Amino acid sequence: MTEEIQLWKGSPSQWLNIGPFSLAIALSIGICVGGLFFPPAFAALILPLAWAIWRYLVVRCQTFELTSERLRLTAGVINQHIDEIELYRVKDSLMTRPWWMRITGLATVELQTSDRSLPTVLIPAIHNGVEVREQLRKQVELIREKKRVREMDFDEAGGDMETF
Repeated sequence: MTEEIQLWKGSPSQWLNIGPFSLAIALSIGICVGGLFFPPAFAALILPLAWAIWRYLVVRCQTFELTSERLRLTAGVINQHIDEIELYRVKDSLMTRPWWMRITGLATVELQTSDRSLPTVLIPAIHNGVEVREQLRKQVELIREKKRVREMDFDEAGGDMETF
């Protein structure tokens, strides 16, 4: 039996939070302006600050680990949740790079799996997404060949059939 080897480990970029961070800054500015006219309003600055910190921690606590056998997904700030997908269950992988991701060198890899509990897995805003997707694709093929597994989809009969 071969030992499982870590091939890649990463986490999403904080660029995912550019919208929430911008909103928190705008709200903080609004609260400061309001505080000039009503000084107790400065106490409300804790809300956008706490929200921005929470959003930071949610992204920071997400990790993805590709091993020679599986993809491990870890998430959770307070309670940690770990999901694992056997690589032979990965059916297809897509990569998206909107304009802001291309500018920042990021990509999102989306996996379609035959795992009923996780039919779609997103690995958002990672660096070197093209290389990670290619490494994942090669490892899926290797593990399928090793285990002699083939992925087949069977479509259920639709409404086109005639009944007698």
